[in-house]
Amino acid sequence: MTLPTQLVLGVLLEEPALERYGLEICQVAGLPSGTVHPILARLEQCGWVESRWEDADPHERGRPRRRYYRVDPDSVAAARAALARGRGAVARLGLLRPHAAGGT
Repeated sequence: MTLPTQLVLGVLLEEPALERYGLEICQVAGLPSGTVHPILARLEQCGWVESRWEDADPHERGRPRRRYYRVDPDSVAAARAALARGRGAVARLGLLRPHAAGGT
């Protein structure tokens, strides 16, 4: 699992029942939209994330409709376990290659 995927999944798992829109996920994860949206699409394809378009008139809101994402309730445990494994791999990389993982 890539570090950007871990960041996106981590944002969604902070409050799994909470729906977050794409730009909000980008801001919290600290990643650009061009990185986050393909990750969200992959997570949705594998069944870990579900999404929906908001029911709002863009002209009334003065902005485009938002697409909201959340972790599928049946996938929370699997997503948490995968995230833990991914974070463990990053930690081990830091031990093996300190400069690659931001160590000294």
